[in-house]
Amino acid sequence: MVELSQDPEGVGRMEFMLTLRRRGISDQAVLRAMDEVPREYFVAPDSLELAYGDHALPIACGQTISQPYVVAYMTEQLAVRAHHRVLEVGTGSGYQAAVLSRLVREVISIERYRTLAEAARSRLQTLGYDNVEVVVGDGLNGVPDSAPFDRIIITAAAEAIPETLVAQLAEGGVMLLPVGPHDGAQEIIKLTKMNEGVTQQRLIGVRFVPLLPGQAREL
Repeated sequence: MVELSQDPEGVGRMEFMLTLRRRGISDQAVLRAMDEVPREYFVAPDSLELAYGDHALPIACGQTISQPYVVAYMTEQLAVRAHHRVLEVGTGSGYQAAVLSRLVREVISIERYRTLAEAARSRLQTLGYDNVEVVVGDGLNGVPDSAPFDRIIITAAAEAIPETLVAQLAEGGVMLLPVGPHDGAQEIIKLTKMNEGVTQQRLIGVRFVPLLPGQAREL
C-alpha cells in the first residue's frame, strides 16, 4: 500500500472521528476502518477542505460521496465479517468500497457511469485496496456470475426493493438500501434473507441520489 498523506487540517480529522462516536457509531472495527481510509482522496479537488465534514459532497456525473455518518452507520448495520464477500451497488468515488475493504475478504462494486468506475478503480488500486473489484454495468442487475453474496449494500435510493438483487443474496445474508421516492422521503431498509423468507427492518431517514436502471450512455 502507498503511504497515505495526513489530513491537511489535522483537527478536522480528529473531529471527524469524535462526531462518529458521538452520533452512536460504536463498532470498533468500523471506527478503525473509517479512520484508516483517507477521505480526502475520494472527494472532488474543490471539496478538499470539506473532506472530513459530516455531510455529503458532490462528485462527478451529478453523483455524491455520502455523509461519513451514513457510511459508518450502513457499514455497522451490515455486520460484516472478515470472510464475507460484499456486493456494492453504486461505486461513486469508491469511498464506501474502501471502508468495506478493510473489513471483508472481497468487495465487488458496480457503477453505471464509466467515468466514475474508472476513476474509482484507479484510486483504489493506487491506495492499495486490492480486494475491491469495480465493474461497469446496470446496478439493478447486480453481478449474478459472482453471486451469492454474504452482504449487499446499495448506495442509491430505490423506489421498490430490487428482487433481482435479493436473489443474489446468500441465505443468512443481509442487504441494506435506501428506499423511497426519488423526490421525497427515503429510509434505509435492512433485509435479512433466511430459509423461511426475507425479513425487513426500517432504520433511519436519509436522502440519496436515485437508483436508475441501465448503464449510463455517456460519462
